[in-house]
Amino acid sequence: MACDTPSSAANCSGQSGGVRAVARCDLLAAPPYSQDETGLFRPYLSAAHKATLATVALWMQQAGMSVRQDAAGNIIGRYEGLSPDAPALLIGSHLDSVRNAGSYDGPLGVMLGLECVAYFAARKLRLPFALEVIGFGDEEGSRFPVSMLTSRAVAGLLPHAPQDMVDAQGVSLSEALRQSELSLQNFVQAARPPQDIVAYLEAHIEQGPVLEAEGKAVGVVTGIAAQYRFLVHITGFAGHAGTMPMSLRQDALAAAAEAILIIEQTAQQGAQDLVATVGSLSVAPGAPNVVPGDVSFTLDVRAGTEKVRNAAVEQIRTALAALARRRAVQVDIVQQQDLAPAPCNAGLIQHLADAVQQVTQEPARQLVSGAGHDAMVMAALAPMCMLFIRCEKGISHNPAEAVNPADVETALQVMVCFIENYAGSFGTNTEKMAG
Repeated sequence: MACDTPSSAANCSGQSGGVRAVARCDLLAAPPYSQDETGLFRPYLSAAHKATLATVALWMQQAGMSVRQDAAGNIIGRYEGLSPDAPALLIGSHLDSVRNAGSYDGPLGVMLGLECVAYFAARKLRLPFALEVIGFGDEEGSRFPVSMLTSRAVAGLLPHAPQDMVDAQGVSLSEALRQSELSLQNFVQAARPPQDIVAYLEAHIEQGPVLEAEGKAVGVVTGIAAQYRFLVHITGFAGHAGTMPMSLRQDALAAAAEAILIIEQTAQQGAQDLVATVGSLSVAPGAPNVVPGDVSFTLDVRAGTEKVRNAAVEQIRTALAALARRRAVQVDIVQQQDLAPAPCNAGLIQHLADAVQQVTQEPARQLVSGAGHDAMVMAALAPMCMLFIRCEKGISHNPAEAVNPADVETALQVMVCFIENYAGSFGTNTEKMAG
């Protein structure tokens, strides 16, 4: 099925759907949709998150969808297909944020899903599948110590409700759910049967510089990198800063500093797609006149393949064990997360690449995502694909995060074209409703 003209994604009032998607993301970047007054922070199950769900639900209804919240706190809008029991093409991303976040990481994918539905609803077109838009509650892991918690629930990857999970303020996941009129006992009921979902599509800012460097508005993701996350704890011996000789010290912070440099050098000397990050550091006792006795830091290691990632982690383990012996400290490395690489579905990649070429009149740029996304979890449930959108200087997880509304409009046109082409692959054309 051929796509409509490139201007087809504008809504019936003539307003660009891409412009509206950007404006809505900007609106959601301030109170009451942010927990902080001076920067965007929207943790899962917070008051700011609840306010966001209420507004997004309204927008979903205005776009022509029925709306519900699932047992994990995800917001879901549904636009029926040609038959009321048709499986769904699921379009989504996350609505939570890191602290001091940018406006578009996550919400832009949800807003573009809304605009796709608004396009078909305004023209009274039904597809051989339903369209569902999902705003995941937790992808960043900025409140509880596991990322992509709610997409895991939807994908059926949580056989049991997550127990003993507590945020930094000591609030348990169970209590946070209760405050949002949800329950831990029902959490896993968010799981969707595979037969209910034909595919998953996620649009997301690139969070990298490749598309901008190559002058491309959008790109097609071929897969998502493998990730490991660890907590490293170094135990030395605390002592008086004035009386403990340098030769006798077991300085946990000095050992951590050397460890961090080892980690950086390992990644620098490894494969091009290998990255390693220490993003959080805790020092005890934390006094200016005391040699630090305990240090904990996070370690995030990613690569396009498990082989490269695993080899780097083993190299880091070996080097830190040698450091521990040399400095007479103890180093413990505790694995917190293991995400396998997630290749996008080959058929969907082709449909998406075809849509990019139809809209832009240029071959689609294909690239690997170094960042993790809900899509990598959803791959366990259904074939998945991702569309990247150029972002200014590749900046993300930062208030300076920025997109060009014209690029977002291009992304919307590509998504509409993809949906039309994908519908054609079912051997059933879209149909206009009577009346």
